[in-house]
Amino acid sequence: MLLRSTKPLHHHLSATKLLLLRHLKTLPSSSTTTTTTKDAYFSLIHNITNIIRKEVYPERTLNKLNLPITSELVFRVLRASSNYPSESLRFFNWARSYYSPTTIEYEELIITLVRNKKYASMWKLIAQVKNNLGDKFSVSSDTVCFIIEEHGKHGLIDQAVEVFNKCSCSLNCQQNVCVYNSLLFALCEVKMFHGAYALIRRMIRKGIVPDKRTYGVLVNGWCSSGKLREAKGFLEEMSNKGFNPPVRGRDLLIEGLLNAGCLESAKDMVRRMMKEGFVPDVNTFNSLVEAICNAGEVDFCVDMYHSVCKLGFCPDINSYKILIPAVSKVGRIDEAFRFLHNLIEDGHKPFPSLYAPIIKGMFRRGQFDDAFCFFSEMKVKGHPPNRPVYTMMITMCGRGGKHVEAANYLVEMTEIGLVPISRCFDMVTDGLKNCGKHDLAKRIEQLEVSLRGV
Repeated sequence: MLLRSTKPLHHHLSATKLLLLRHLKTLPSSSTTTTTTKDAYFSLIHNITNIIRKEVYPERTLNKLNLPITSELVFRVLRASSNYPSESLRFFNWARSYYSPTTIEYEELIITLVRNKKYASMWKLIAQVKNNLGDKFSVSSDTVCFIIEEHGKHGLIDQAVEVFNKCSCSLNCQQNVCVYNSLLFALCEVKMFHGAYALIRRMIRKGIVPDKRTYGVLVNGWCSSGKLREAKGFLEEMSNKGFNPPVRGRDLLIEGLLNAGCLESAKDMVRRMMKEGFVPDVNTFNSLVEAICNAGEVDFCVDMYHSVCKLGFCPDINSYKILIPAVSKVGRIDEAFRFLHNLIEDGHKPFPSLYAPIIKGMFRRGQFDDAFCFFSEMKVKGHPPNRPVYTMMITMCGRGGKHVEAANYLVEMTEIGLVPISRCFDMVTDGLKNCGKHDLAKRIEQLEVSLRGV
């Protein structure tokens, strides 16, 4: 019975080894294309990840494969196994005996352990790294910020403060503005605003200048607790001390209200700003418009756009990326064309993501001829259409009974090097057969066979 039970395992290991070695052989080959090489490489990483996740003794299996252990390979395997902290740590302990790890792999593993609340394992790993590297040991500020914020998200504020205090001595990391902002975020997560104020005063004493995120984190915290008055008072107090935020205080307040889900309060503040002759910052405007459009109030966004433009507001390309799809979806095609015209006047070239929603809206209204003409115009004046745009054209033509036009777009798509999805072929061939175009349907089927080799 024992011999019978080990035989399938032996065959499994042999098959896995053969598969992985086949991938390894393809990696250095100069005759293969770049895409094939990348596919083989990431397939290898996927197989290693499966081994360390599913094998009872992954070290034994990995030893039999004779893998070329490199820093990049270990890093990518750790990133692919980020949801399995114990398995990632076990793999790393095996791999480090075959190469000298760099701080990149150490920090990736630290992030994995922290994300999965393995704090004791994290500190043990940091102690190991410190013993191995000695004076060269250091943890990047990005990793320290991540550790502090993760503790804050789970309400472990004492541990977050401990990490902050250990920056200089244990982690060899400078307490810069990013690290302060992370602890500020953790304090606001647990609603310790008095501690946040104390931290900002300490920043000023240390000579660290607050940045936009410093103000944004605390304003967001106040707004999420429904304390708009305190947020305004904080901004005024900092301004009186000579620390003005990089953006205007009203924009910070609007963004804080949006992040807190107080959409109506944000709208009221924008109305007051426009009555006083002020306009929001372009990033604030884009965030506000996106939130309001997601709430279904597209008409308010259109009116606000025209109002702020009269006051001298200059929208950017991201403003139109939000507005054009929103108005097209609700059937306001004329307004969408007006936005597109303003976009072109500002010197931008329309992207497929900008003119595709207009075409789709025209299809929904039954304006097929207008949609075809507009699409032809955009192929000349805008950026070339991509695969999703052609797929949309074929799909909408098929739904509207324009099967010959759908076939033309499918052929046009293949002529410029884009491979249609199988659903497009099926839709076009079925539609052509239903309307009696059997010869054309046969040609489309032959085209699919020639492209896919099936």
